[in-house]
Amino acid sequence: MITFQFLLTALVVVVIPGTGVIYTLALGLGQGRRAALWAAAGCTFGIVPHLAAATLGLAAVLHTSALLFSVVKWAGVAYLLYLAWQSLTAGGTLNVRADNRAQSGWVIARRGALINILNPKLSIFFLALLPPFLSGSAATATAEMALLGAVFMALTFVIFMGYGIFAAAARQWLLGSERVMTWLGRSFAAVFALLAGRLAFERA
Repeated sequence: MITFQFLLTALVVVVIPGTGVIYTLALGLGQGRRAALWAAAGCTFGIVPHLAAATLGLAAVLHTSALLFSVVKWAGVAYLLYLAWQSLTAGGTLNVRADNRAQSGWVIARRGALINILNPKLSIFFLALLPPFLSGSAATATAEMALLGAVFMALTFVIFMGYGIFAAAARQWLLGSERVMTWLGRSFAAVFALLAGRLAFERA
């Protein structure tokens, strides 16, 4: 169940920067703390379908169905490339600029949720991560999976909030340099493109 080993494992997984972290940092730098918190909430909510799939055994279906895996994977690749483009385009939703207009929190959260929903490896990841920490009782396995998943989601939200708040604080120091902001926008675009490339080579 919820052991120190599980918490440590989950913490390491969440802390390592991935697509959701990059997205949250971009929103924090571009639009401030409020946007970063909505981004963190959206990325966390995007975990729910994968946790449900792992709990119900659907992840195994995704893993064995090459067609289904490919459809979700390439949708994810296209979406990450879209985010890369939005980081580069003047007026793009992820462009890191001082004059960016604040976006609706629901729009930010929905985009963050899609980042995780369109990553087919997450379901398989939960299928591999959670079972070793179960008690072994078939009667309580589903409840235990849900509890462990909820703890993982809580850690995700807290850590992502930390990243977002840090980015929002750093924003105040960086807004005065147009060159730095432009460089950051290009860096985020490059990271999203690299993550899209890595996802493209993933196999079920």
